[in-house]
Amino acid sequence: MSLYQPDLTTSRYSARLSSASDMARQHRENLWELFEAPTDGIVYIQGASVQHRYDTDTEISFRQESNFWYLTGVNEADYHAILELKNRRLHLFTPKRDTLYAVWNGRVKGLDEIQSLYAPDELHYDVDLGNVLAELSPQQIFVLDDRGKLSLTEALRSLPEEKSVKNYFGESVTDWVHVRTETTSLRDALTFCRLHKTEAELERMRFAGLVNSFAHNEVLKALQPDVYEYEMKAVLDAHLVRHGLLHPAYNGIFASGANSAILHYVENIRQMKDGELFLIDSGYEFEGYSSDITRTWPVNGRFSEDQRIVYSAVLEGQKAAILAAKAGVKMEDLHMMTTRVMMEGLLDAGFLKGSVEEIMEKNIFALFFPHGLGHFLGLDTHDPGGYPKGVERIDRPGIRYLRVRRELEEGMVITIEPGLYFIPALLRPAFENTDQKACLNVNRLEEMLSFGGVRIEDNLVILEGGNENLTSVAKEIEDIEALYRG
Repeated sequence: MSLYQPDLTTSRYSARLSSASDMARQHRENLWELFEAPTDGIVYIQGASVQHRYDTDTEISFRQESNFWYLTGVNEADYHAILELKNRRLHLFTPKRDTLYAVWNGRVKGLDEIQSLYAPDELHYDVDLGNVLAELSPQQIFVLDDRGKLSLTEALRSLPEEKSVKNYFGESVTDWVHVRTETTSLRDALTFCRLHKTEAELERMRFAGLVNSFAHNEVLKALQPDVYEYEMKAVLDAHLVRHGLLHPAYNGIFASGANSAILHYVENIRQMKDGELFLIDSGYEFEGYSSDITRTWPVNGRFSEDQRIVYSAVLEGQKAAILAAKAGVKMEDLHMMTTRVMMEGLLDAGFLKGSVEEIMEKNIFALFFPHGLGHFLGLDTHDPGGYPKGVERIDRPGIRYLRVRRELEEGMVITIEPGLYFIPALLRPAFENTDQKACLNVNRLEEMLSFGGVRIEDNLVILEGGNENLTSVAKEIEDIEALYRG
């Protein structure tokens, strides 16, 4: 087994990558290709602002809105952007910071530095947004949502008296904005663009996978009975931060014992016991791009017989899905194939009765695998685009929660994360259901109600004839036990 031991710092690795501005320029080119550019149509998009915790002055760690970051390369608060569709020009609007801002937040970048960093075609202060909009006077404005409409309205209302609403926009700024803005096409276009990762994006995701994999392996080395779940979180966080990954992609799950069957468990406060399983589902971003890895390990480093049986069923299902994942394959087909492999494992071990066909036909699998096989990954942990327009969810237990229902295409990045769980809230009613009970070894399953669950998750880049796995964390039983001992 080859386990990565990266000694690269983020700054050294970043120096080898294309710049954020170059990557964003390619993203804009991809977006422009999707529009039949009106002669005076524009895209307006607003960046994120600093948020505060409830009604306090405690700042929440800033993270740029993903679509704005994608198009501009800017990971700073309070920016705006206009994209001219005909001329393919980017107008970037930077906030005009004052001395007080510098006192509390540090040095204020000058326009020359901002121009060098982000390379817009035109750079303005944010107070000039209304003026630029008035000069362009577009017939069509594409925005993401009503928040964009509100920002444009406020910018136009701030124009000086000589540029009155009546002279430029008729009687009502609100009516003018409402008539000329459209909130569907831009989101659809960005979703399409973000589905297929550029090489620059993949390089960032490879490094995120490299460092996150290393950190997960270090957690396995530190695992032992009687430690608390949050101590394992601290181990993971320490190694990721040490390598320059500072922002969690999502709330991590560090779950032991029965907690490992709670799909979105985030309390992470329990003391782990000898003989239990520990499930870790966590990932940090690199330059905005996510990693999302799940592993399930025995707390004492040795799989019990039941743990080995359940874990092996999940692992075989995941390996079958990874082997089959390539361009042209439907995600729901991968899901059902993986499910069948796992049900065969439970049937062979005596947890289930009857035939695999009967177990699948009666949706018994949904009692043990209630979530979808995976999701898109990128600037967001659950990247957009899982359901193309006109594609509905499948109304069937277990598969109705699929986050992706479409054919996979080259350049997509997908997670593969099958799991088996022994959830009392699902199993106890099934024990009383005559039809379901016929397929269940109730006595055997009663013994498993405090077992928890097993999930294994890797991140794949879809290729024409296969895939590239970005994850390199121990998952074979012999490798897990050896790394734990080491």
